[in-house]
Amino acid sequence: MPPLDNKSPTRSPALIETAGLPADATLARTCRAVEVLPPEQSTSVTNTGVTNLGFAQPAQSVPGHVHQLWALDPALTFLNHGSYGSAPKSVLRAQAAYRERMERDPVRLFKYDLERLMDTTRERVAAFINVNPADVAMLRNATYAMCTILKAHPLAAGDEVLITDHEYGSLHNELERMRVEQGIVVVKAPIPFPIESPQVALDAIVSRVTKKTKLVVISHVTSTSAMVLPAGALIREMNSRGIDVLLDGAHSPGQIPTDVRALNPTYFIGSGHKWLSGPKGSAFVYVRPDMQHLFRPLALSARANKIRPERALFLRDFDYQGTDDYSAMVTLPAAIEAMGSILPGGWPALMRHNHHMILQARKILCSHLGSLFNMQPCVPDAMIGSMVTLKLPEPPEHLKSRPTCYDDALQDVLLEKYRIVVPIWRLMSTNERIIRVSAQVYNTPAEYEYLAQALKTELDIEQRG
Repeated sequence: MPPLDNKSPTRSPALIETAGLPADATLARTCRAVEVLPPEQSTSVTNTGVTNLGFAQPAQSVPGHVHQLWALDPALTFLNHGSYGSAPKSVLRAQAAYRERMERDPVRLFKYDLERLMDTTRERVAAFINVNPADVAMLRNATYAMCTILKAHPLAAGDEVLITDHEYGSLHNELERMRVEQGIVVVKAPIPFPIESPQVALDAIVSRVTKKTKLVVISHVTSTSAMVLPAGALIREMNSRGIDVLLDGAHSPGQIPTDVRALNPTYFIGSGHKWLSGPKGSAFVYVRPDMQHLFRPLALSARANKIRPERALFLRDFDYQGTDDYSAMVTLPAAIEAMGSILPGGWPALMRHNHHMILQARKILCSHLGSLFNMQPCVPDAMIGSMVTLKLPEPPEHLKSRPTCYDDALQDVLLEKYRIVVPIWRLMSTNERIIRVSAQVYNTPAEYEYLAQALKTELDIEQRG
């Protein structure tokens, strides 16, 4: 095989930026209504209780200049939108304008404007996930949201919290602290990977429910293994048993159709910076109305004791959580509009495009690496959004301790030699070595071909020791 050069695949020529908010958009501008898939067109559930993501239609073509809407380093082949996202340039401009507004008159911003800006954000986010705006609170990230819920939810010594063995690390850490301090019992439902169907995951979780189960916490889309779990069927089952459910949707809004009203969890967490492509520091939580009287921030601001009969305490608590930079949160409407404006057909078309792109990426990788390194699909199409996780061969024993700036030395090599950004991790459930690949609208099939060639070269070098 001819040697690879160290350059990313050539991108399209530079064109004028045409999507997203204009650079001179005024702060007072209101975003147009977000296109939301109605329940019958978005997520539905088959007679087996399996989620249908509604991606059957073919993907549409993408303008060649679309990558220029982002500020990503053009020297990188960036295949990891799933970790931290990336905000379009127009969104960054909108955030900068909010920051300038704050510094022009901080007192007005914090005392008067912020509450109204938060209302606008809440309305846009609520429309996107199909809930009542009064039931949404803004927070800085999904980890804070998760900890806030676990702190507020009534749990006593001996109560069981049921999770899967594919949940995000911060949940495991917080539950371990609660186990030590409060005496709760953490029960893990093992979900196999590879997996044959969503029903396997559903059965695995339900089988671990006991009379002591008080809260079930599952990911809508798992982080490391990138599986779309059958949330709708699971929540219906738990609701029928009177068990509360926290649905961790850090990866779902913007990646898959997310109708929280139809899903009907007790709590839902969403990230703004991932697939909504908002600024870092933007997240939100939905809290079912009957649980809001228990739900307070981890830290109460100086305004927490002020009585305002016209505004619910739930809103007041989270509108203002002390002096902070709220620009990321109030910029989310701009991000929702910008991303929904990239393709004709809006958000449904964007999610459909990314889904088809990641299936193509998986096919490319498995075609190049399947026979040499036994790389095979691990998850059925019905459990895929815009990310796929594939198993990688283990390096020889003497190479496992190589120094790394990330989580695996192979990730360092891909970045240093090929300028490819893609995570190489280990599954928490089995400690197996994996690669997770993302697809955003700025990615191209040529980039996955480039990754496949780089992996083939480097894995061969590894195996030869």
